[in-house]
Amino acid sequence: MSSRQLRNDVCDAYSSVALQPGGKHPFPVGLEFARSLEYPDEFLMGLPGVSVDAFAGVSNVSIFADIPRGSTVLDPGCGAGMDSLIAAHRTGSGGRVIGVDFSEVMLRRAREGQASAGAANAIFCRADAECLPLPDDSIDVAMVNGIFNLNPAREVIFRELSRVVKNSGVVYAAELVISRPLPPEEQSQRNWFA
Repeated sequence: MSSRQLRNDVCDAYSSVALQPGGKHPFPVGLEFARSLEYPDEFLMGLPGVSVDAFAGVSNVSIFADIPRGSTVLDPGCGAGMDSLIAAHRTGSGGRVIGVDFSEVMLRRAREGQASAGAANAIFCRADAECLPLPDDSIDVAMVNGIFNLNPAREVIFRELSRVVKNSGVVYAAELVISRPLPPEEQSQRNWFA
């Protein structure tokens, strides 16, 4: 499969979640999945359903990340915006959260969630993680929740993060990693984007 085809398939799969979060998907999504990743109910119950229902990360990065009050936070691959909205709460009104995603359908959910939550310090924009629309040294904290395994341009993403995160900043990343090759019968079952 070509890199372009993989990107298109990933975008289609995540856009499908945004359109029908309660539908059948090749990966877990939603409230119960977020709970399984140990997002506290105190956060989940305070967030708009439009963002929680389509959550499809791999960890609770917005919970374990150190997000100082007043910091500028980047959420590449923000999806429906759940992590961004948690970060917006944690950084406070003096901070700012920038969520970027390549799925316009997911971004519509994120923007709807942002409006519903009244999170004036969060913005969502269409962008690829390998070409961030941000100035150099502008980010205090970047939260990356499961995008490296879905994008073959990993080196470019790392370079972009290095460019936009301040020298004093930090990147928190969560990712799915397998420690050994899957058996052939499991490989065919795990081909999410074929």
